[in-house]
Amino acid sequence: MSDDERSRLAAAEVAAGWVQPDTTIGLGSGRGVRAVIAALAARWPGGVPLRAAVASRSSDAAARDVGIEIVSLSGAAPLAMVIDGADEVDPDLQLLKGGGGALLHEKVLADAGGGIVVVAESVKHVARLGLRYPLPVEVVRFGWEITARRVGDLLAPPVLRADAGGEPFVTEEGHLLLDTPLGPVDDLHALAAALSAIPGVVEHGLFLGMARAVVLGAPDGTAEILGTRP
Repeated sequence: MSDDERSRLAAAEVAAGWVQPDTTIGLGSGRGVRAVIAALAARWPGGVPLRAAVASRSSDAAARDVGIEIVSLSGAAPLAMVIDGADEVDPDLQLLKGGGGALLHEKVLADAGGGIVVVAESVKHVARLGLRYPLPVEVVRFGWEITARRVGDLLAPPVLRADAGGEPFVTEEGHLLLDTPLGPVDDLHALAAALSAIPGVVEHGLFLGMARAVVLGAPDGTAEILGTRP
């Protein structure tokens, strides 16, 4: 098991321990969420007594495999907790997300649940956002090159994300993704507003003020909790 895997497992076990049976939760996407699903399955080996709204097809499949009932995100059942990963977490618990491409669904889910419990490896706790990963910006296909230039005017020239076959990566909603270098930014909220104001931009990977708690797992199996435990 790699250091990253041990770190994810340590964080996932903490977050899974906060989940109460017979509740409805939100599950984002990515390896951290899959680690949480595995931890929930270990906690209830006979079948996980939960309902979940999920942000991606991969989370849907993993949750179904352990007996979690999948529900639509309709607002009919309040979400007791939303658990998701992050690519980066800064000292103010601001997040950069979207490395897996499900940022739009993840942000809708986070908003519906009143925030996120973040599960991440300790190496993702950074001094500022953008040190390890570019900022994903989800855009519509129509005129995407023009949209990319507008995004580049704010930051730096973005790169159209490609899939493993070299074709443009397509999000869960059929959009494209621009990966944009994020240098030092004085005001992330102003940047978020400016990105959202560009015609053609659907969503971006700045998740500001959305982290309720962050669980950072370490390779030695320990975990640090930042923020307020739900």
